[in-house]
Amino acid sequence: MEALRRRALSCTDCELSRTRTHVVFGEGDPEADIVLVGEGPGEWEDRTGRPFVGRAGKLLEAVLREVGLKREELYITNIVKCRAATEVGGRLRNRPPRASEVKACRKWLEAQLRIIRPKVLVCIGGPAASLLLHKGFKMTEERGRWFTDTPYAPSAIAVLHPAYILRKEGEDFLRARELLVEDLTKVRRRLTEEP
Repeated sequence: MEALRRRALSCTDCELSRTRTHVVFGEGDPEADIVLVGEGPGEWEDRTGRPFVGRAGKLLEAVLREVGLKREELYITNIVKCRAATEVGGRLRNRPPRASEVKACRKWLEAQLRIIRPKVLVCIGGPAASLLLHKGFKMTEERGRWFTDTPYAPSAIAVLHPAYILRKEGEDFLRARELLVEDLTKVRRRLTEEP
């Protein structure tokens, strides 16, 4: 994994390499049973070179602890390894990665998954689910459902992205957070079901 990470650090296969501060390759246990995959790094991830360390990462980490999972025992990464951003009013704002950027970066993610060979793959948000589970994935209909026909892991599931949850308020926030708790509890339980 370390050799792969070193190669990714010097990647210039797409335009994102021109504006990044750091490549956010991923982190955690390279022999983890569970791999979490998000869409891409945001501002704080780009600053630190670590995945899920901003507000969304703090929420994710709190929910992981709540359901009995430890960040250091997982592997956490993203579809793209560099921040996708557009300048708006003199400031960089996150944007979804373009198809060409996803295509350029896909080799890194697929290599990570081949090395780790997780028992459970957790797609954080719709874009990760659309790439790794099936095109046209509908979060409202398919979130929390197990997929057993992926080339990446014997079991895969999609969960709400913590950034999405943080945009909710009041009861909507609490309900969305509870869905994340439910789904990550399913993930923890799934490990005890696997032979």
